[in-house]
Amino acid sequence: MRLLCCGIFFNAVVSFTFIYLFVWLTGPRGLTVAQAGLLGGIGGIGLVAGNFTGGWFGDVYGHRRALLAGAAVSGSILCVVALLPVAALYVALPLAQYAAGVVRSANSALIAVGVAEGSRRQGFAVMRFASNAGFTVGPPLGALVAARFSYGWLFVADGIATLLFAVYAARVLPGHGAARAPRPPSAAGAPRLRAELRARPAVLVLLAAIVCVDLVYRQQYSTLPVFLGDHGFDARVYGWLIAINGGVILCLELPAAHALRRRAPLSMIGAGLLLVGLGYLALVPGASLGTAIALMVSLTFGEILYKTTATAYVADRAPAHAQGRFQSLYAGASISGQVLAPPLGGALYTAAPGLLWPLCAVLAALAGLAVLWARRLPDGVAGRDTGPSLETGSPRRAVAG
Repeated sequence: MRLLCCGIFFNAVVSFTFIYLFVWLTGPRGLTVAQAGLLGGIGGIGLVAGNFTGGWFGDVYGHRRALLAGAAVSGSILCVVALLPVAALYVALPLAQYAAGVVRSANSALIAVGVAEGSRRQGFAVMRFASNAGFTVGPPLGALVAARFSYGWLFVADGIATLLFAVYAARVLPGHGAARAPRPPSAAGAPRLRAELRARPAVLVLLAAIVCVDLVYRQQYSTLPVFLGDHGFDARVYGWLIAINGGVILCLELPAAHALRRRAPLSMIGAGLLLVGLGYLALVPGASLGTAIALMVSLTFGEILYKTTATAYVADRAPAHAQGRFQSLYAGASISGQVLAPPLGGALYTAAPGLLWPLCAVLAALAGLAVLWARRLPDGVAGRDTGPSLETGSPRRAVAG
């Protein structure tokens, strides 16, 4: 697991193209804001679709193979995307993002099957630490590459690094599980997956709550900077707010995961979602530096409580033959706001700006209360077997490294 997380950190460092995509499209490529927004939205749909479906490839063909194939496709496209005509970008960008989504879900599934139940919160916290640390380093590095060379080189660097990540993963992840067992004959079918989910209504409630709260959570990347700008705060204030989020998570998420590892997961997740709602409630009276900081602190602590815990909860409740698909469902839900938040939040802020933050607070609070209520529902823990191997879906407990 540690070796995989080292690779995730390296890949996150150079995954800076999505940050500068809009600038590249409206600048060097000469697209209008509307065209760039459409391309970005289509790419986001590809990313969400890759997260939702990547686990199926892992359950059927092996999570290691899914990761390697996704990284190879994504890296190869990124290496040449700056040379493509605009028309081809409408195919290339969503395909690259789809493959990146498959890699993201495969990373989660590999942690889920490679870490023993009871330690998965810490395992996912380490993965998030590696990813967040990489994204902290990546944006300024990307700005340096763009200034020194060009925005086109950002895609080349990202593509080459993604291919190197595939080579690294092929070396450090074992190609075969220690034990092998036949996959249940209906394991690859949607009816079996629906039956497994119906047997775990608490998981279904959690997934729905995560979709709702991600729509709210990701307003910080779309409408929040607009709201702050409308109230006289420049980009530096927004940048420092995001820095607060990243810095606190890097410092506290791993210790919190260890200290709270024995706490009831749904109680922690519900509390985290309530904190997200409380953060947006701070903006209801108006914009000030104090309320903006209060928002970000509450969002950050809410994120620390719910994100790692929810990922581990879904892994712990998944049946062996569907671990990848359960992780895909969570991965897709946890990034759905990337597609939903900008258009829905932007439309509401344009039509009725005073309603946006109260509605965000209420939606997150309802999601948190739903998760707390789900504690009384069946979650499918009884009778589960051990997690599948990397390649075949057979039981195993540990991953090399």
